Amino acid sequence: MTNLLEFKKVKYFYQTKESEINALENVTFSVQEKTFSSIVGPSGCGKTTILSLTAGLLSPSEGEIILNGKPIQKNDSRIGYMFQRDHLFEWRTIWQNIILGLELQKKHKDPEKLAFAEELLKKYDLYNFKNKKPRQLSGGMRQRVALIRTLVLEPKLLLLDEPFSALDFQTRLKVCDDVYDIIKSEQKTALLVTHDISEALSMSDRIIILTKRPASVKKVVDISFQGSSPLLKREDEEFGKYFEMIWRNLV
Repeated sequence: MTNLLEFKKVKYFYQTKESEINALENVTFSVQEKTFSSIVGPSGCGKTTILSLTAGLLSPSEGEIILNGKPIQKNDSRIGYMFQRDHLFEWRTIWQNIILGLELQKKHKDPEKLAFAEELLKKYDLYNFKNKKPRQLSGGMRQRVALIRTLVLEPKLLLLDEPFSALDFQTRLKVCDDVYDIIKSEQKTALLVTHDISEALSMSDRIIILTKRPASVKKVVDISFQGSSPLLKREDEEFGKYFEMIWRNLV
């Protein structure tokens, strides 16, 4: 498989009033095209910093970050970002939320882009809700809208920053399945940051385990289950073994 994303000996420092903090130390890993990878690590180790660097919101102090053969740019348009909360605007309809990114890119009058947005709404059972407001949708449906809003921009790489953390456990399991199905169906490459080992295991082809700060890559684990969905993967007899191994590498 082709590497879509590559971190090459990335270091990141930031300043406080008191001192310089070393957040990342020689972080090196790759994410292959059309795969789902997750990053796990101790609390505060720099997982979200890695996503911000990947998105071009921050610049590395040293090292390189390569996407599809080219260096990451500031606010790189090749990247789609899904946050912890859906950030839907309550005063806009679902359709108006879906095309918000197109408006910002001045592409909201492009018939091909609009047709693609409409196709995604139909494909993922949201078309009948296009004129509703976000408050009229369930938490799971709102997350699907947020994902489709990102997919409309046709990013090369999707970044997911604990996108299910605000949901209750039962909804979270359902939404994990929904988001996983959409990402796989659209053949997108995804990188998830999560504190939840089970969530990472159930969704990922590969898990990148970080050390405590300053973070470096402690271990990379390739995952293989029989199940076809995150929920079914949790029932695989190997699930517990993977969980224990990852847990032992975190403590």
